Amino acid sequence: MITGASRGIGLATALRFARAGARLVLAARDPQAIEAARREVERAGAACEAVAADVATRAGAESLVAAARRRFGGLDVLVNNAGAAPRAPLDELTDEQFELALAANVRSVFYATRAAWRPLRERGGGVVVSVSSLASDDPFPGFAVYGACKAWVNLFTRAIAAEGRPLGIRAFAVAPGAVETGMLRGLFPDFPAPQALAPDDVAGVIESVCAAGMAHASGQTIFVRK
Repeated sequence: MITGASRGIGLATALRFARAGARLVLAARDPQAIEAARREVERAGAACEAVAADVATRAGAESLVAAARRRFGGLDVLVNNAGAAPRAPLDELTDEQFELALAANVRSVFYATRAAWRPLRERGGGVVVSVSSLASDDPFPGFAVYGACKAWVNLFTRAIAAEGRPLGIRAFAVAPGAVETGMLRGLFPDFPAPQALAPDDVAGVIESVCAAGMAHASGQTIFVRK
């Protein structure tokens, strides 16, 4: 189950899992965009369910888990990729931007993870991977709230890894630097392309931490740099 799956890191991750033979539930808020992603994933050979939902709400997150149960009987991996990065000097950051940062980067991770916890436990374990950011360790000016939200993701990951250990549930945060996405170009139009990671670079790390051989590292935040 992948949130924010219609483009960028989310779609790249979906395609990697599709090529590996996974069955997928994809989520994004835009119905047309998530349907287009579903078609692309199915062309890669995977069974796929697309859900237009806002995972920053309890109802939205629970609708994804319901879709996974209905279509595939359960859930093995959750990738929390939905996010947003409002950028402004602190004294110019609006209430709306603050609430967007909390909703997209904190509430979405909490609601999706809470909704997925029971089905993961019922399967005897699984993996939760949450996409963080290098800004959680080294926030660029204007990213005070975004960086703080992603630092919460890192700590939440450590906490659920400890709670999930006796249940067989592993958790990781993957924290990339600049990634060549629409979000990056919207924030930094002139960012040098050679210095940006490709979405598939990050997707590869997400795929790798889901392997059983990474169980010893559960709870870690993995920083990904160019």
